[in-house]
Amino acid sequence: MAERKPLKPNKDGVVLLSGDNPQIAKGFGDEPVAAYIAAVPGWKQAICREVDALVVKTVPGVKKAVKWNTPLYGLDGETWFLSMHCFKTYVRLTFFKGTELKPMPAKDSKVAGVRYYDVTEEAGIDEKQFVAWVKQAVLLPGEKM
Repeated sequence: MAERKPLKPNKDGVVLLSGDNPQIAKGFGDEPVAAYIAAVPGWKQAICREVDALVVKTVPGVKKAVKWNTPLYGLDGETWFLSMHCFKTYVRLTFFKGTELKPMPAKDSKVAGVRYYDVTEEAGIDEKQFVAWVKQAVLLPGEKM
């Protein structure tokens, strides 16, 4: 088995994992999510900023956290309805109860109930649809993580 080389921080001191997903310490509140977004490179940063702004605007008092290098959004700080994660060619938005949303986000998951909305640079966010999903998602039980 080949030995893995240690990952080196970029010029801003952030390690970018596969897909340019920033390695951010676990934390709760706005600060770790803001640090994650600030560390996202290129066009994906604008997508992440837009997602965060739309969630904050749509869900007053939303709770935020970063776990497993992934921002999470919820209502009580213990259960979550949405996450985002960077991959090479898209930003994946995960709705933990996505199979209950109408219409369901297009991409299915091996995890029961989960659906994905993958946002590419070319397509951008369908703001109207995304906000509709967020409004539905907050009415469903959150996922404990």
